[in-house]
Amino acid sequence: MRCMLLSVATALTTMALKAGAAWITGSVGLLSDALESAVNLVAAVVGVFALRAAARPPDENHEFGHGKAEYLSAAVEGAMIFAAAGAIVWTSVQRLMAPEPLTEVGVGLFLSAGSSILNLAVGLMLLRVGHRHRSITLVADGKHLLTDVWTSVGVLAGIGLVALFGWNVLDPIVALLVGVNILRIGYGLVHESVIGLLDAALPDDDVAQVQQVLDRYRDGSVTILAPRTRASGRQRFVYLTVRVPGDWTVQAGHDLLDRVEADVRSALPGTWVFTHLEPTDEAARPR
Repeated sequence: MRCMLLSVATALTTMALKAGAAWITGSVGLLSDALESAVNLVAAVVGVFALRAAARPPDENHEFGHGKAEYLSAAVEGAMIFAAAGAIVWTSVQRLMAPEPLTEVGVGLFLSAGSSILNLAVGLMLLRVGHRHRSITLVADGKHLLTDVWTSVGVLAGIGLVALFGWNVLDPIVALLVGVNILRIGYGLVHESVIGLLDAALPDDDVAQVQQVLDRYRDGSVTILAPRTRASGRQRFVYLTVRVPGDWTVQAGHDLLDRVEADVRSALPGTWVFTHLEPTDEAARPR
């Protein structure tokens, strides 16, 4: 939550700096950069509410928690990116048809460069913390900030060329490229959130760790079918079917399941593990 609040503060600061740079220079490229920072601000605010919702414990209406709230945050961020990109493309086309000279380019470049350095530092931190805590909200916001950095680098390069050679048409061309890149990022965020909402399986690395645990229990008498998995925000779910000899006692089977569940949770902390016990003979019976 502290990271998301920092992201809100960063978005406010960078938006103000870039908007000032766009107003001083009259650059549509810098304006497009400022619009993307406005999207960052909205996304960060939505992310704060999403993290609060996702952190709520299970209740009678949501017995498996509220982890999917983070996917909704990423979807909203992607939608906002599409809106910003549309505004950027529209403004760029208008300026492309009627190019205008830029003013006070040095001041504008200085303000934009300062905001990019701030975005770079906060974006890298959000990615690191997001991966550590498996938060799609933090990762999405971190990626967006880093994308904003690369966007700003392109805008700065374009404005620099305009200042050096007087090629005013470069300003709207750069802004158009920024808009297309933002559309690409928005599509990626929406795609990722939709996959999550549809209960995608855990990443291959996580599944491999589960298989390593299960392999320790598989022998001539115990069979464990391939695990079924799904992710819900930061929450992970693993479903297992364990087959044991039919003459085992209920207590023996229960003790085995307890050990398997504990070891899976140890390999993937915070994972919900559900096990189902069947007699080995059941596999051979006609259904």
